Amino acid sequence: MIKYIGSKRLLVDSILSALADLPQHAAVLDVFSGTSRVGQVLKRAGFEVSANDHNAYAATIARCYIEADRRLWLAPATTLIASLSKVPPKAGWFTKTYCEDSRFFHPDNGARVDAIRAHIDTLNLAEPLRSIALISLMEAADRVDSTTGVQMAYLKQWAARAHKPLTLRVPELLDGSGEATQKDATKAARDFSGQAAYLDPPYNQHSYRSNYHIWETLVRWDEPEVYGVACKRIDCRTEKSMFNSKPRIKQAFIDTIDALDVGRIVVSFNNEGYLPKEAIEEILCARGAVHTVALDYRRYVGAKIGIHNNKGKKVGKVSHTKNKELIFIVDGDSDRGAAAAAAVKASARS
Repeated sequence: MIKYIGSKRLLVDSILSALADLPQHAAVLDVFSGTSRVGQVLKRAGFEVSANDHNAYAATIARCYIEADRRLWLAPATTLIASLSKVPPKAGWFTKTYCEDSRFFHPDNGARVDAIRAHIDTLNLAEPLRSIALISLMEAADRVDSTTGVQMAYLKQWAARAHKPLTLRVPELLDGSGEATQKDATKAARDFSGQAAYLDPPYNQHSYRSNYHIWETLVRWDEPEVYGVACKRIDCRTEKSMFNSKPRIKQAFIDTIDALDVGRIVVSFNNEGYLPKEAIEEILCARGAVHTVALDYRRYVGAKIGIHNNKGKKVGKVSHTKNKELIFIVDGDSDRGAAAAAAVKASARS
């Protein structure tokens, strides 16, 4: 699993608790799937998971971990990864852009990424095998990067792991099948038919594509125009989500919720986000009684690193390193919603 600032690793038990009373094999939509960590937990629990994200890299992750059935794809994936591991390095656009013009990866590993990624495109692989190969490469690159966990910047000196050779591994596939889509959130909500939906929308101005622009490029392999020290894709400037806009996030959230035809909705949202707790509850209450659980949560990695100026000099102190993650649960049956909220609280205490 790649390093990811939006990962719900510490919340997955609580989210699963909010849905655990649903029938076996209930269909659940993860509207903003990201690394699909939540979707994977739900898939392991026996739910029929539909994972959606508008970013190409996230949709590729979902095809690997949610759509692919280990029982069908482990053997061909193992053979394919072994073959890709033998591809000789050859530096190209990726190496120049992310190893020389910027320093996200050591050039030796950049040449490995260039060669393996180019070779994948020559194989005309069917899905989800193609996505499995791409995620194997993405995770291998993530293990040898030289960042603090996001691709907004890179370290001044090489991280120790950056000198290690890039090594492919077969992703830890899961038994069972699911669905992976790459749609706008509202369209994904409108197209879904099932019992429940989980929403973890962006909550401030920082877009996930900007934070992980290299993964977007690795998947698309489109040699985009780039800008700035971090060599970000130009579409990080031009393609903004409404959820990253303070004036527009409320309407975007309303539209997505209104488009859902499910019995239960679970939302996680940071208490420092653009939408206050009361606004979210007001929107959700049209679907039934809203039950809100507040959980302590560590702030983003920058809160530990501190505040620095453009030259990398520490110039200020972080006010706090923890905040609250709010879990909102609404069900057409108020008693069932209350029971789900109680289960979340019990999970957080254990």
